[in-house]
Amino acid sequence: MERVLQAVIVAIGIPAATAGFIVLGERCLALLPGRSSNALRPWLWLTPGLAFLLTFLLYPSVDTLVLSFRDARSTMWVGLQNYRVIFTDAAFLTALRNNAIWVVAFPAATVLLGIAIAILVDRVRYENTAKALIFLPMAISFVGAGVIWRFMYDYRPPPLPQTGTLNAFLTWAIPGFQPQAWLVNNPPLNNLALIAAAVWLWTGFCMVVISASLKGIPVELFEAARVDGASEVQVLRHVVLPSLSSTVAVVLTTMIIFALKAFDIVYVMTNGNFDTEVIANRMYKELFNVRDFGRASAIAIVLLAAIVPVMLLNIRRFRQQEETR
Repeated sequence: MERVLQAVIVAIGIPAATAGFIVLGERCLALLPGRSSNALRPWLWLTPGLAFLLTFLLYPSVDTLVLSFRDARSTMWVGLQNYRVIFTDAAFLTALRNNAIWVVAFPAATVLLGIAIAILVDRVRYENTAKALIFLPMAISFVGAGVIWRFMYDYRPPPLPQTGTLNAFLTWAIPGFQPQAWLVNNPPLNNLALIAAAVWLWTGFCMVVISASLKGIPVELFEAARVDGASEVQVLRHVVLPSLSSTVAVVLTTMIIFALKAFDIVYVMTNGNFDTEVIANRMYKELFNVRDFGRASAIAIVLLAAIVPVMLLNIRRFRQQEETR
């Protein structure tokens, strides 16, 4: 009964409250002089969004910052002690190293594959089918993808038959190949194996966005380049890639942000064991396993500090694009 009531509130109450806010606000504005009404109307429409941001974004961020200066139970001030501890903790330093690997390898692989696939499928008759198949992994949750790739990387000691798809294929295709425990005690190979699973998920997203930008390039540019005697490689280098640069930059920054906050794949496949720890998973363990709220908050602030500059860079690029239009 309680769940039914919650569903009714969500389905009926929230839209009704929104409509009531709009109607009441407009009636109040109608009572004001025309100039004052026009000046206040944008703030009326912005109020719900601002309230949402203050409640669910700004307040949690400030509260997390405050908690990062308190002890494990948030009862005493400890200053920068939590930050000193995490930056001398071997597990956190390993997470930093692994996140650096993610930031370099994951965006590079997804964006390069996205560009290559977008250009290739643009030249075939079955373009839509190919795009749908490549984009299909995005329909799978990250947790589901992690489970799938755990089976892909599964390892059994010889002479037992290999149940993992990758080891089974390689032992069949390459005579004398020794099965590998891809996720166990193989750094940095196991980190690259995790990144490969994430690349499989996100390449379709990069391809779709880049392909949409590719479709927007005027046909006249290609025709002019070919009339001037440009080869296909020259067309790619001097026409296609420069035209895609702004889109690629946005996609690249998006992938960098995902790499910085990578969690699901690592949590499901290794839980950070075997030197595969990442910052977000370390924060999760400090919060829910160790129950050290101060240290977990400090890690969250470090992660936020790493992500914010990338977001600001992305916003700056958007503004530059708007100014050039």
